[in-house]
This record gives sequence, structure tokens and C-alpha cells, in this order.
Amino acid sequence: MNWEQLLSLKRHGDTSKRLRKEQNETRLGFEVDYDRIIFSSAFRSLQDKTQVIPMPISVGSNKDFVHTRLTHSLEVSVVGRSLGRIAGQQILSKYPFLSEVHGYHFNDFGAIVAAAALAHDIGNPPFGHSGEKAIGNYFEQGNGRKYKEQLSDVEYQDLIDFEGNANGFKLLTESKDGVPGGLRLSYATLGAFMKYPKASLPKKPSRHIADKKFGFFQSERDFFKEVVDEIGLVPNPHNPNMGYFRHPLTYLVEAADDICYTIIDFEDGINLGLISEEYALEYLIKLVKDNINTKKYGAMSSSSDRLSYLRALAINTLIKDAVDVFVNNEEDILTGNFSSALLDKGRYKAQIDDIIKLSVEKIYQSKHVIDKELAGYRIIADLLDMYTTALVREKENKANNYDLLLIKSLPENNRKVDASLYKILLDTSCFVASLSDSAAVHIHDKLTGRKI
Repeated sequence: MNWEQLLSLKRHGDTSKRLRKEQNETRLGFEVDYDRIIFSSAFRSLQDKTQVIPMPISVGSNKDFVHTRLTHSLEVSVVGRSLGRIAGQQILSKYPFLSEVHGYHFNDFGAIVAAAALAHDIGNPPFGHSGEKAIGNYFEQGNGRKYKEQLSDVEYQDLIDFEGNANGFKLLTESKDGVPGGLRLSYATLGAFMKYPKASLPKKPSRHIADKKFGFFQSERDFFKEVVDEIGLVPNPHNPNMGYFRHPLTYLVEAADDICYTIIDFEDGINLGLISEEYALEYLIKLVKDNINTKKYGAMSSSSDRLSYLRALAINTLIKDAVDVFVNNEEDILTGNFSSALLDKGRYKAQIDDIIKLSVEKIYQSKHVIDKELAGYRIIADLLDMYTTALVREKENKANNYDLLLIKSLPENNRKVDASLYKILLDTSCFVASLSDSAAVHIHDKLTGRKI
């Protein structure tokens, strides 16, 4: 891979090349990407999607703030911007022609990573981490398994392994009537967004991080190929049909997410009383002990001030560590030979593992989280069953009046039954995934007669 290609400003529908040196510095293309994402309806819906801990929550704490997908995404984008800028400085120093000949600035790297990081959760379903599994479970073990024989293997795999990353790519790029190319983001930003640039099959063909999950549905296969060809991603020999190694900046997007959920989910758990404050502070101090100003820390009388200081210091420590790993392995990353997340190769892996282990035990497996996930499984399965049944019956000219009423309750783009069975099932799954937690509960209550 080469940086000039990887930093492509091309957008869907372009007929001529966009050159960096001809960009308007007051309205840079990569910054336009950020703006388009933040003003999109899909991004706004994240304000009412569970990150980890459901909201509202009451666990005997007076600190009732909890992160949603939206606040998490904003914070990841800020961390990503810093990662991109710092790494960008060193990349331009190593390859000065990028600046001298093509006009790239270190802020460009920050803008790309920030935009991709802002969108990293945009395709995630409601009800936290179990949302994807609930959709997949409906098609693998629920009533949706009856469609298996009518789908190709890879189409069925798209559904039973429903993936928020692939849904995010669909949301960002899908053409609609009068809206070709979706948000029409630059191909550099789309490339950085794709954590897993492969199809759903073969499943996990290697231990390389790019093969962990998948990044596009079959409905977006052609456009995915257009993007990877333009930015020059390296084909993955473990998946020669439709698999590639990552865009290098994807590693920084992933690091930003890893840093935020490691530290800030942990902070949420402390603030909500799920993790003992003294116990938690000890874990954070172990992470930042080489950088802590003990005099400044000792002077803080408020526990919230101490926690905020340690959180900021921890994030800054991990940013520097991630950039060091990225720069030291940049050549292997460009050839596809770097197979791990950046923080997995960093100095602080042991401390991060300890924090995540405690978070899993005290936060991710807490009663509040489990109760929300259980409710989510039922709600998602019911909505999928009602909508897919009605749509398939209408496609087969077997719809009853109830089916027709159900179809009318869907957005207009989701009522079309002249598409393939796969497209109907996938689009309905993506519609359910687009719902916020509250919207999913409200629609479920209405359709099951609990609320009129």
C-alpha cells in the first residue's frame, strides 16, 4: 500500500481526480466527511442507544451520567483525531513528498481518523453489545432459519452473523432514490472506517485482526470493491475471493475505540457504584505510574477530581503508546504483515487486560446490563418476525390485512417487496438495527397491543 492512494479524496460519482493541493483549506474534504456524519439521522439516533450500561439506571449513586453510543462516539473521534495528527506528523517526516508534492498536512490524518472514528458505531443495533447477536440468533435459531434454503451460503451468513460494522458501511454508502452514494464520504475515510475489509465468508480464515469479523454485506459488494481498488488495499491471501488487509489508519481508529471503552467504560462503572472507587483508582494508577505527578495528585481532595485526572492521564498515556507502536510497525502495516491491534503490542497490555477483566465482571455482566440485553433479545426477535413475515407474504401474494397494515407502518424505503428475498430480510434487519432503544421498545409495545 502507498500513502498517496490511501489518502484518496475521491467520492462516489466523481468523474475526475480530487487533488489535495487544490483543496480549499477552509473546507477540506476530510472535514466535510466529519460534518456529513455528525448531521446524519443515523448518527443522531446513537444518542438513545446503549453503549454498555443502560439508561436510565439507579444503583444507589448520585452520579447518574452514563455514556450512550453517541457520547462514546464523540469521545472516540477526539482521541482518534489526536492519534491521527501525531502519527501524521511522523509519516510526513518519513515521506516528505506527500507534503511537498501533493500538499498533505498532518491534520489530514487527524481529520480522516476523527471522521472514521465518529462513524465507527453508526451501524450498531439497539440494546448494547447483544443487539447484533439477537438479530443473528433470529435467523440461525429463531423463526428466521426457515429462509436458509432460499439464500446463498454467504447471504445467510450475512444474516446469522449480522455485523454492525457491515451495517455501518451500508448506512454510509447506500444509494437511495435521489441520494446516490449515501453520505458520499471520501474513500480515504471509508477505508479507515472498514475494520474488517472482508465478506462474511470464509469466517475467520486466519488469526489476523482483519479477519476477526466482516465489514460489508453482499448488497454492498460492488461498491466495497470500488473503494478498496481506489485506495489500493492489499489482497489478503487467506481470503483470495473478497478479503483485504486493513487501511493503516484503521489501526488508529480501533486504538481510539479501545482506549475509550477501556478507560471510560471503567470510569462509568466507578461513577455508578458498580466498581469500588478505591479499588478502581489503584488499577488506573498502575497504568499511569510512570507519568503521574504525585504532588499534583496528592493535593486533590475530591475523589471525582482524582478520577478525572487519572482518566485524562491514562488516555494520554495510551495515545502515545499506540502511536509508538503504529510508527514502529508502519512498514509491516503497509504490507499487511501487522496482525494485531496496536494496544495488544503496547507497553501497557497487562494493565489494560486487568482493567477489562474487572469491567467484564463488574459492569458488562451486571444485572442492569443483563436485564437490558434479555429484553432486547425478545424485542428484536418479535419485530423481525412480524415485519419479515408480512413482507415475505406480500412478496408471495399471500398477505392478509394485518400484514398490509404492518407494512404500512414501515418507512417507505422498507416496504418494497419486488427485491430479492435476501434484500428484504437484510433491509428489514437493518431497519430494526437503526432503531434507538426507546423507539424499539415503543414500536414493540404498540405492535403487541401493550400501548395504543
